[in-house]
Amino acid sequence: MSEHEHLTRKQYDELQGELAELEAKRPAMVQAIKTAREFGDLSENFEYHAAKNEQGLLEARIRTLKHRVDMATIVEVADDHVVSVGTVVEFSDATGKVMTIEISNVTKPGAVSPSAPLGAALMGAREGDEVEVTAPRSTWTARIVSIRTA
Repeated sequence: MSEHEHLTRKQYDELQGELAELEAKRPAMVQAIKTAREFGDLSENFEYHAAKNEQGLLEARIRTLKHRVDMATIVEVADDHVVSVGTVVEFSDATGKVMTIEISNVTKPGAVSPSAPLGAALMGAREGDEVEVTAPRSTWTARIVSIRTA
């Protein structure tokens, strides 16, 4: 993740919120390790090893989020009639099935990265456009039904 990520202000704030929440968990994590250490022999102390493992995962996520926040470029949705980061896109496939996604660099339900095959195919499209989506297993056509700001 060495290049800048484009995030809307809302997406940036979501990452900042998660970072603050995780950093607030640090004191409790230190206390859990201290308490587990008091149980005795560390070589057979499950609570200690579990707490250290959880601390490692917490610190790794904090580092990742700090890097993403530091490397973020805040973008505004310039035209909500063009698919870009920060827009919600409703589209249909060849069978008429309608799906809705948000173009976002923040992982969450219903979000698709602008660099993923679907996101990349939709970027820059307008309502009514048909785009070809080349995914690892198939290629299909999506028709843009509507675009709005997230």
